[in-house]
Amino acid sequence: MKIFFALAAACLIGVGFVAQQHAAYREPLGEILRLRLLTHLAHKRLWLMGIAAMVCGQVLGAAALDEADVASVEPVLATSLIFALVFAHLLYREPLNRTVWQGGLLVTVGSGLFLAFGRPHAGRPAGPESARWLVAVVVVALALMLVLSARPRPLRTKATMLAAAAGMLYGLQDVLTRSSLLVLGHGWGDLLRSWEPYVVVAIAIAGLLLAQSAFDAAPLRISLPAATAVEPLTGIVLGVLIFYERLRLSPGALAAEVVGLLMMVGGIIVLGRSPFLGKPKAAAPTVLP
Repeated sequence: MKIFFALAAACLIGVGFVAQQHAAYREPLGEILRLRLLTHLAHKRLWLMGIAAMVCGQVLGAAALDEADVASVEPVLATSLIFALVFAHLLYREPLNRTVWQGGLLVTVGSGLFLAFGRPHAGRPAGPESARWLVAVVVVALALMLVLSARPRPLRTKATMLAAAAGMLYGLQDVLTRSSLLVLGHGWGDLLRSWEPYVVVAIAIAGLLLAQSAFDAAPLRISLPAATAVEPLTGIVLGVLIFYERLRLSPGALAAEVVGLLMMVGGIIVLGRSPFLGKPKAAAPTVLP
């Protein structure tokens, strides 16, 4: 059931990303990293549909995280780019080529390889007061450094860096979601007194702004792969460091896990180069003077 929830979540998230980018790419470049970008997009029906799809995907992802460890769910969520590609194909009515199937195969096989050999399993939950959460602060700091470094860069580089920062925050959001669900197991009172659910909301808003800014700056084939690759890697690392989730570390299993992750990231990059994740010339963004 957890795999079904994770796949359904990946599908809805992928569909949501395409709808959001299709709307955000029409916004002026001067709105990148400004909250007014979100307020303007909030008046667009297609963008709201994309957000609704993503929220539903996040709910299903939370259901998967409630039943499994972060390291088990994140590789499956990485397949969202495959679903994004299929939806973009339907939206732009373009044929799928060999690159699409190669990238999809790499992501699927890589995810399966990591799960089959890593066999991630539960460790020890981290309480709200645990010093292990300092790792999360490091992730936020790294994401902030990426954002600051992206400001003077060319648009394509800016989009990639902003998307990577968004992916880091999304990975952190997944870990915080699992922690909130663990706290909820002790009752709603404990959850409301805990800091995790409030930080989840703040991280979600920051990640959304970064993702929409990346979508505004460049086509989906440039802006989405970095986020899709960085999110599961961040989630897996944080799951191991914060929750002490364990992976099989025998030489053979470790080699297969590394190969699986490399295949997954490589497949995401291959899929990201597909022209079907771009958008028609008629939909080019407006540049502010």
